[in-house]
Amino acid sequence: MNYEIRELGPDDLDLMGLLLDCFADAFDEWETYTGNRPDPGYLASLLRSDMFIALVARVNGSVVGGLTAYELKKYEQSRSEIYIYDLAVAKDARRRGIATALIEALGHIAAERGAWVMFVQADYIDEPAISLYSGLGVREDVLHFDIPPKVKGHART
Repeated sequence: MNYEIRELGPDDLDLMGLLLDCFADAFDEWETYTGNRPDPGYLASLLRSDMFIALVARVNGSVVGGLTAYELKKYEQSRSEIYIYDLAVAKDARRRGIATALIEALGHIAAERGAWVMFVQADYIDEPAISLYSGLGVREDVLHFDIPPKVKGHART
């Protein structure tokens, strides 16, 4: 399968929409990715920013996978880290090296930006993701906590 990897820019709103559809299908989360889609101005601004990265994999012009990531500028040293937020490949295009190619393309972008490391989270039950990431990097077992923006009983100072 021949595929191309492309980084999206602010003029690629159609491809960004197709990437959101790809994520919705791959994760079976249609409401999350299509239910309240941002307006074109918001997406263009995001794609224009230096903190957000979106890559798509295409076969014959069709989006079959993609990756989104955020560059996190560090404060303790002059460096950044790249956080892979979402990565998916369409069911009929899996096991063909597309996910690895997306991560490798992100690696080139990260190196150009002088990033120190790239990192990603995986659910314990997602064995294919764990296998992919284990072949590319070092595993760290950490705990993840979702904290609501407004914590009761604590005032902002």
